[in-house]
Amino acid sequence: MARIFPFQAYRYNPARVKLEDAVTQPYDKISPAMQERYYATSPYNLITVEKGKSRPDDSPSDNVYTRAARTLEDWIASGVLLRDPVASLYAYTQTYKAPGESVERTRKGLIAIGQVEDYSAGVIFRHEQTLSGPKADRLELLRHTRTHTGQLFMLYTDPARRVDAQLDRISALPPTAEARDDLGVFHQLWAITDPAVIQSITSEFADKKLAIADGHHRYETALAYRDECRAKTGSTDRSAPYERVMMTLFNTAGEGLIVLPTHRVVSRLSNFSFESFRDRVKSEFDCRSYSFSAGSARAAAFSMFLSHLEQSDDERPSIGVFAGGDAFHLFELRADANLDALLPDVSAMQRRLDVVLLHKLLIERGLGITAEAVKGERNITYERDMEAAIDAVDRGEAQLCFLLNAISAEQTAQIAFAGEVLPQKSTDFYPKLLSGLTLYRLE
Repeated sequence: MARIFPFQAYRYNPARVKLEDAVTQPYDKISPAMQERYYATSPYNLITVEKGKSRPDDSPSDNVYTRAARTLEDWIASGVLLRDPVASLYAYTQTYKAPGESVERTRKGLIAIGQVEDYSAGVIFRHEQTLSGPKADRLELLRHTRTHTGQLFMLYTDPARRVDAQLDRISALPPTAEARDDLGVFHQLWAITDPAVIQSITSEFADKKLAIADGHHRYETALAYRDECRAKTGSTDRSAPYERVMMTLFNTAGEGLIVLPTHRVVSRLSNFSFESFRDRVKSEFDCRSYSFSAGSARAAAFSMFLSHLEQSDDERPSIGVFAGGDAFHLFELRADANLDALLPDVSAMQRRLDVVLLHKLLIERGLGITAEAVKGERNITYERDMEAAIDAVDRGEAQLCFLLNAISAEQTAQIAFAGEVLPQKSTDFYPKLLSGLTLYRLE
């Protein structure tokens, strides 16, 4: 099934640049302020390549993409980037604290290059739809640089943890490289060069399927570029460099793998009334309110509301709602709700996921926000931090917010392997994978 391979990664030369001064968060997570900070950190920061600055005088021969390509060439020529001498796999760990937690976790993965496969081949699966804008940008960058700088976050299922056991042994050795990123996550890398170990690890994937957890746009960019190259050469060479893409693979049964919820913030609704909204969905949801007067009473009400939200299960999925005023609300699916009739086009696997119930029943039916409007973010924005979502309502910037529990990595993979997709921004795998730890150049 899945085919993965070692590769000779380009990596930053520690004699020329400190690794943590050079790496970045994934391109789609880089805000304008982060971009400026990366530029100021080091002249060798990957931001110049990953998300360069446009200029007023940009032209077909001098623009963000041509400058990215020239920068990479210069760094390789001057020894800022060095190519590893032998093809390797890379054990990769991230030690971190999840938001709001004090306990450290460690997530172990494997960096390799993997065979690019059409979705129809039944080897690599997606769990969300993609947008055209990011793909066009990444494709233009790949055309010019012929280099994958960012990682695809891939899931596989290995309950016996055979690959993890090998990564455990390797990560007990001194690391090849390490860096603490700008969000406080500690990253470590080990080059795996022993041919016997490489063969042992890669063979474990021969019967496995892969699900894209993060990086759908990057994967579909690799697909599009592969097809372009096939058209230019007039042939299909499955061993060509452009037939493969860099990825980091994580076991859904592994330790330290968490998914954070992404909350929905709603605004710009005409004539919105919470009472009318609640009445429109009362045949499907029971509403439990946690009222407060002021001060400490609010904190106590919120604590009880949050405790009950976190106790939600598949039998009675619950969604938190805050619409201002003096109460938090928990919308709990009624025991007599007929989901077969309500959601005839939704699979049984997804009908009891709170994020699906939220979009299909509360957002589309209850609020009248169409799927097209959701996709265009005309009324819905997204917030990882629950307090920030609530604050937006308190400040009058939003009319209400929906507060969710997270979907699990196992559920995400199961849905993907079934050939289904979730609503956009249903998952937030934390932490993200750094760009620049390893680079895969199509040589």
